[in-house]
Amino acid sequence: MITTLGEARFPSPLNYAVDDRLKIPASIKVMPGDKHDSNLLFEMAGPRSRLYFNPRTTRAAIVTCGGLCPGMNNVIRSLFLELYFIYGVKDIIGFRYGYTGLDPAFGDEPIVLNHNLIDDIHRDGGTLLGTSRGPVNIQAAVDNLINLKINILFTIGGDGTQKGGFDLYKEAQKRNYPLSVVGIPKTIDNDVSFVSRTFGYLTAVEESVRVINTAHVEAKSVQYGVSLVKLMGRNAGFIATGATVASQDVNFVLIPEVPFVLEGEKGFLQALKNRMIDRKHAVIVVAEGAGQDLLAAGEARYDASGNIILKDIGLFLREQIDKFFKTEKIPVIIRYFDPSYSIRSCAADAEDSILCDLYARNAVHAAMAGKTGLVIGYIHDSFIHVPVDLLTRKSRRIDLNGWEWRAALAATGQPEVFV
Repeated sequence: MITTLGEARFPSPLNYAVDDRLKIPASIKVMPGDKHDSNLLFEMAGPRSRLYFNPRTTRAAIVTCGGLCPGMNNVIRSLFLELYFIYGVKDIIGFRYGYTGLDPAFGDEPIVLNHNLIDDIHRDGGTLLGTSRGPVNIQAAVDNLINLKINILFTIGGDGTQKGGFDLYKEAQKRNYPLSVVGIPKTIDNDVSFVSRTFGYLTAVEESVRVINTAHVEAKSVQYGVSLVKLMGRNAGFIATGATVASQDVNFVLIPEVPFVLEGEKGFLQALKNRMIDRKHAVIVVAEGAGQDLLAAGEARYDASGNIILKDIGLFLREQIDKFFKTEKIPVIIRYFDPSYSIRSCAADAEDSILCDLYARNAVHAAMAGKTGLVIGYIHDSFIHVPVDLLTRKSRRIDLNGWEWRAALAATGQPEVFV
């Protein structure tokens, strides 16, 4: 159930609208005889016929949080344009450096957004507003939002960001302050529930393929060449899998969803040795969250957002491959590629640019109608309203029986598991 701040009394400037009663099911796969699960029906996103906020007096704010991702500037720009030109909201600010900017005791002053400021930002990677990780003092942040007379807050970020936005909405609700908090899901890993594709993912795949192409040239240009490419993917292997299928030049892909062993007759290193003897070169792609169980255990460390800091599977694999082939007396030449930061910071491609625009405009529609405590989702080629508490319960993972992983296995020719 999506929360609405109250009665929508103002006419919409748009000449079309989506009825709140229109729902999108979480699953469209139904076996004959099965009862359709009506418990997971989502409001369809889009403009409503009546607005809760009067555009002439509305103040809107935008905040970007977490790691960089292609398309963040596109979202900021499209939020501004939809608010300003379509709804007539003229007062729009941006909080600086993530949630830190919401607390005046620690953050910089927010910036007033205007045409000149946002005009060309979609051509650049990163975020005009800056970003940071970590929580915010909820009471201080809501005090600040009230003092600034902010009616709408758009939160662009991942799970932690959206949980923070939910806490802001709940605190404002306690104080009877009508604050609309609408989230736009941002994760380059493409692992958000009820979101079939997050913005930045396809750009990441495209840029990853460029690196893989280079890695392939390096590997095949020498005898016994091994190119090892580490890509993003803390808990899900969507980028590694997608880039493998797109490039068709990867021989092994390792993802968090599939545990693997190094040693043994059916282990990864033996499979790599067989490939080297047969073809004299190999390209390996590994997601950053793969094989964490293989690395030496130690005290867990966490970043400012509370995410566990992963151990470096890429450097570990390079060391293990080098050690193994020295023992086998095969003179491999290893090239190691870690393009993560260059991929995260590049500008969005055309397809992601369109997706950013659609996420942003649907977020504005929801906020102007007075909806709050939600994130814009995207399933079955439709945009939906997802309650934040539902979205953050679990993340998406690669379906090992789904088309992505089956395609990756076919492209590489590797076994389903290394055991």
